Amino acid sequence: MHELLTDIEIAGRPEQVWAILTDFATYPRWNPFIRHVEGAAEKGRLLEVCIHPPGARHENFRPKVLVADAPRELRWRTRLLMPGVFEGEHRFLLEPLPNGHVRFEQREQFRGLLTPLMRDRIDRSIYRGFREMNAALKGRVERGCT
Repeated sequence: MHELLTDIEIAGRPEQVWAILTDFATYPRWNPFIRHVEGAAEKGRLLEVCIHPPGARHENFRPKVLVADAPRELRWRTRLLMPGVFEGEHRFLLEPLPNGHVRFEQREQFRGLLTPLMRDRIDRSIYRGFREMNAALKGRVERGCT
């Protein structure tokens, strides 16, 4: 297993962050990493997702929503080919802070036979994509955009 973890503090309420995070139709306007999501943030639903990792080609995949607990957690899992080959479980977590802000965490756990072969790409471009998305989400929330 290999894991990426990023987080950022956002001046806003969890409900504000959740509203922007789950408004998939607006992703092309603000999200530099996850450029397209089709579907609904509902447990059991399949999504169509297109990511644009910095310095790498875009990828399309169809994850299944595992958790959609507003305004706290959104989690999905995708598999390449079949179980055991390559699997990613992506988690967005919103944690209210005592100062009225939100800690936004983006985490992904990668498993499977191909994980060691993809580790360098994951650590470079995927990690950078997470950080760019976090910063863009923070900016959007703090500017009061919806």
